[in-house]
Amino acid sequence: MKTNITAEQAEQYQRDGFIAIEGFLDADELQTWRAVTDEAVQQRLARSSGDWMKDLTNQGDPDNYYAQVFTQCVRLADTHEGVAKLMLDSRLGQAAATLAGVDGIRIWHDQALIKPPYGNPTAWHLDNPYWSFSSRDSISIWVALDDATLANGCMWYLPGTHQTARYDNVGIGHNQTDLFKVYPEWRGIEAVSVPVPAGSAVFHNGLTAHGAGANMTPRPRRAMTCGYMPDGSTFNGTRNILPQELFDSLQIGDVLDDPRQTPLIWKR
Repeated sequence: MKTNITAEQAEQYQRDGFIAIEGFLDADELQTWRAVTDEAVQQRLARSSGDWMKDLTNQGDPDNYYAQVFTQCVRLADTHEGVAKLMLDSRLGQAAATLAGVDGIRIWHDQALIKPPYGNPTAWHLDNPYWSFSSRDSISIWVALDDATLANGCMWYLPGTHQTARYDNVGIGHNQTDLFKVYPEWRGIEAVSVPVPAGSAVFHNGLTAHGAGANMTPRPRRAMTCGYMPDGSTFNGTRNILPQELFDSLQIGDVLDDPRQTPLIWKR
């Protein structure tokens, strides 16, 4: 795993709000990530109907627009030992923390994102405003399990938007331009596509505007992702994926440090 971050890569990430690292996984690691993710997703989809896991999976009406943007399975590490082993790897935490410029990193949540054949585009959005903490140093990793191309819906970014973003956001809906109603000053920014071969990783700041094109192929485009929270982050009042019991116990400003919910995977 290519997790040693250079000073040049950290500088690029801080400037643009994203960076792609090709060859992040070697061939054997890629095969493991594919097999583990596929198995975990299949188990989740089989078990999610009618139980608590339904809240962690976006599958419902197959004709719903969002269901055709991607199949989303959240917190697979909670239910699959293999995913947990991958996600708790301290090397991932160190790479994320080095890029973000923080001294410690916790997992917010992992999620598999699978854009179905001929799936809808993913509208421009920000990540961090969805989450239960607010941090200009939040960061996500997006690992391509298939080649991500212009044809099948690779990632796109608006470079530098993390520097001027507020915590205002929009949902991922039908209209690609909804985010520009909130941030009209971004309309003139030239979007950057990030096609990458399978086994690559793309890191992006939680306040960097990003989206993905439609999948114009008859094959799915698979990715395994994880959102990271800087150690010491505090509760902002949003539930997001917090269990109801934990959510009810929190006050705004409380440190989010439950080792089961937000495990610390690397600290300087």
